[in-house]
Amino acid sequence: MKALRAGINQYNDSSVTHEGKMDITPSVGYFVFKGRDATMHMADALISPTVGFTMMAVTAGLAAYSIKKIQNDIDEKKIPMMGVLGAFVFAAQMINFTIPATGSSGHLGGGILLTALLGPYAGFLAMASILLIQALFFGDGGLLAYGCNVFNMGFYTCFIAYPYIYKLITRKGLNSHNIFMSAMISAVIGLQLGAFSVVLETLFSGKTELPFNTFVMLMQPIHLAIGIVEGLVTASIINFVWKARPELLEKVSAGEAFGALYLNRVLKGFLVAAIIVGGALSWFASANPDGLEWSMKQVAGTTELSTSDEMHQLFSAIQEKTAFLPDYNFKVTDDLSTSENDSTWPAVNMGTSVSGLIGGVMTFALAGLIGLIISLIKRREDVSASK
Repeated sequence: MKALRAGINQYNDSSVTHEGKMDITPSVGYFVFKGRDATMHMADALISPTVGFTMMAVTAGLAAYSIKKIQNDIDEKKIPMMGVLGAFVFAAQMINFTIPATGSSGHLGGGILLTALLGPYAGFLAMASILLIQALFFGDGGLLAYGCNVFNMGFYTCFIAYPYIYKLITRKGLNSHNIFMSAMISAVIGLQLGAFSVVLETLFSGKTELPFNTFVMLMQPIHLAIGIVEGLVTASIINFVWKARPELLEKVSAGEAFGALYLNRVLKGFLVAAIIVGGALSWFASANPDGLEWSMKQVAGTTELSTSDEMHQLFSAIQEKTAFLPDYNFKVTDDLSTSENDSTWPAVNMGTSVSGLIGGVMTFALAGLIGLIISLIKRREDVSASK
């Protein structure tokens, strides 16, 4: 979703470009990043500082809990898996697919996929890594809203849908049918809970532009449609992995370390897919607004809200400095009108390709580094316990 900057005003939809041009308006001194949408990536203007800091604390607690629990099954094989899957999901989130007859779009959230192939704790940490890279360096999702975004996209899939739906179905046996049903239902339920959480966060933030009853009646149905598509894609990918390396899913389900499991083919497959998806297939992303923006447009008549308090300005200023590829494109420092290429599809754009590749590398590095640090901590504790 387009990240908001301090003092942002409501903008005219006709000025939005698919390639992600950055408008700079010197007279009022703020930046507006425009471009590629991302389902349920909340902008800072949608929440109050109180809600933002509260959700940051909740997310930090969940991350600390995950770091502690993951030490039970992390090993040298899971570390590269965290990195490669993080890079793949980063790239996959760049591709919005059109929801027919709605004028909206959605994309793969990736929570169930990460959890099914890594486990809930590593999956949650990988999702947190993806969203941090997106917010810091691509202006996708607000920094103040970071805790909300991780919670909405990671908590419900990793700690609710996976253990209580996915595992409940697959414990009857891993086969194509059970994997399909578990992935489909888990993806739908996880996204429904996440969408409802977005509505609650705007309600608690006092966003009167988005009245609860109207907003929720739009958010839930559109994300149901998005969840069905995500479920189909997720089920297909998990089924592919199950046929190639069934032991992987069995070990994840049992909460066991990968051990001597041979994963080179799986790692190479996801690595190649991340490069292709981020480097080229991202050109084919739908230009339609995502489910959240579409719902906001129906309710408030705009896809962005305005805010001007000091805390929002602070986080906006930080994001302006860190986002060197805003909205997955090269920075533009002058007010450019929409060119012919902006409205064409596919949007062949070198900036998008570079963003997909660099973002994938950065996510791989961060998620892998987190896994490596946890592994080293576990090793040190094991040595201390043996003395």
